[in-house]
Amino acid sequence: MAIKITDECINCGACEPECPNNAIYEGGVEWAIEDGTTVKGEVRLMDGSIMDANQRNEPVSLDTYYIVPDKCTECQGFHEEPQCAAVCPVDCCIPDEMYRETIEELLTKKDKLHV
Repeated sequence: MAIKITDECINCGACEPECPNNAIYEGGVEWAIEDGTTVKGEVRLMDGSIMDANQRNEPVSLDTYYIVPDKCTECQGFHEEPQCAAVCPVDCCIPDEMYRETIEELLTKKDKLHV
């Protein structure tokens, strides 16, 4: 499952540079699938919708750092554990129960993000 950042986030920013998929954004910053990935053209999201990889999207959070679930792979294929959670000083990077994925699904997502 993807990782999420809870409201306990203190906006220290330690997590953002650790994400190998560039799935973490500062509150209020728009996101795109292509940011930090090799994805180009149309992409199918986890909810089945399709968007262009360069489309800028509304921030998930305005006040705190946030993780885009469609880009989060829990660091599978890169690290032994999610790096955001490993460096978070207040332990606010936790599994997101809304996005359950197997290790195989996470690795497939990783491969799609980094061709």
